Amino acid sequence: MLLRHTLNAVSLALISIFCTAAMADGLPNVHSKERIGTVQQVYDGALLPDVQANTFRNIDRLFSTRTIHKGKTVYPLPKSDVQLKNFSFASNGKNYDLYDYVSINRVSGLLVIKSGKIAFEDYELGNSDQTRWMSMSVVKSITATLVGIAIQDGFIKSIDDPVTRYLPELKGSAYDGVSVRNLLQMASGVQWNETYTDPASDRRKMLEVQNAQTPGAVLKLMAQLPRAAAPGTRWNYSTGETHVAGALVRAAVGKPVAQYLSERVWAKFGMESDATWWLESPNGLEVGGSGLSATLRDYGRFGLFLMGGGKVGNEQLLPAGWVADAGSPKMVDGKPVDYGYMLWPIPKSQGTPNEGAFEARGIFGQHVYMNPRENTVIVVWGALPKPTGKNTINDNDFFAAAVQALR
Repeated sequence: MLLRHTLNAVSLALISIFCTAAMADGLPNVHSKERIGTVQQVYDGALLPDVQANTFRNIDRLFSTRTIHKGKTVYPLPKSDVQLKNFSFASNGKNYDLYDYVSINRVSGLLVIKSGKIAFEDYELGNSDQTRWMSMSVVKSITATLVGIAIQDGFIKSIDDPVTRYLPELKGSAYDGVSVRNLLQMASGVQWNETYTDPASDRRKMLEVQNAQTPGAVLKLMAQLPRAAAPGTRWNYSTGETHVAGALVRAAVGKPVAQYLSERVWAKFGMESDATWWLESPNGLEVGGSGLSATLRDYGRFGLFLMGGGKVGNEQLLPAGWVADAGSPKMVDGKPVDYGYMLWPIPKSQGTPNEGAFEARGIFGQHVYMNPRENTVIVVWGALPKPTGKNTINDNDFFAAAVQALR
């Protein structure tokens, strides 16, 4: 209990410090004076609804951040002539409609893009089209995408290269012998406990290290973890793994990860707003597994970028076939896993409207759903009361019904 109180006190102090830093970035934030909670309260699920929503759209005030700069042109998202209207669908043996999904799943933003045009856009809980909202683990898919771009750019020679070729400080650790592919599939074999609400978990230890804002401390934490299985033989979801992936990108390309994202995707593809990304320390490494904050439409544009195979005009930014491989199930030690390269294929989707679809997703109900067959991207901002386990309506059921309704 004393440790938690101490961490909360540290977080409140950090909020004061980094609120000033965020304002110094010059990024407009209409929500910057709202009362917010601490990082610990977020992961504990211990915030009342109003303060929780305030916190989710002000996460750049919780830690130091780096700006992901937009470019001079904006990828257009015109309004579709055919708008998504209310529809009914079944989930978990009950009947629901669009209004139920938004209300029951505490959706604070919902965007549906069909054939490159906005078929539905809605903001709740005080949000607007100017609001930047937290990504949580949606950013894992962005980090993995940057690994692919670094391969295409020649900074990483092969997906089967050892991670230690680029991060020699991990030699002698459990990451020795782990390939880039193992890392992207979360099949490194390195031991990790992801339980968000357990103060003794590795995920919370990583949060404590991040609270300390010490340069290089997260990677040092990862280097101390024991091996649980041989590389490539066990799938285990790990936010720490994505921090290693971010460090890999930084080391390979020789520039900040947010800068690389800006230069290769954000500005080039045409995002309309700057975004921010948590750092492990002032001017330090981006947190590869969480902490990116962007507008609803720009998350939608990222979905369009991926769904289009990672191209901008005629320029191929991702290796040919990367997205199809990244968004499809994998075999790990002879067992099928519904996980690609930090993307989630929609399970049991064959013969359904979700066939071939995949998504980036994060706790509390964040989703970027991509369906190439239906040329549809759906972005969901969620404010569920706890990190996991509180969804009443299955999101995949909603996605399938929305796709069906737009046919």
